[in-house]
Amino acid sequence: MELTKADPKGLVRESYNIEGITLGECRSIFMDWALSLPVGGETSPALHALIAHYGPGREEHPMTGVLKAGLAAPDRTGRRGGREARIKEIRQ
Repeated sequence: MELTKADPKGLVRESYNIEGITLGECRSIFMDWALSLPVGGETSPALHALIAHYGPGREEHPMTGVLKAGLAAPDRTGRRGGREARIKEIRQ
């Protein structure tokens, strides 16, 4: 995946340029990054591209840890809950 597609607003790139950035700030940037991706798209290919580009030599940077944690989390697609989920629980 191209970096321009993996990081459309350049948020991750900029996080690596901020000296003294904290873990909490990286998490906030990660949330903004995730919300900037196309709806319904998978995050795993983008995360792989970002880690491959920015991670080497920056293993201790807090954003590297946040990206790796994002990759370890399962992709959640579709809605959870709502009326349909409650009806299924009742029927069982």
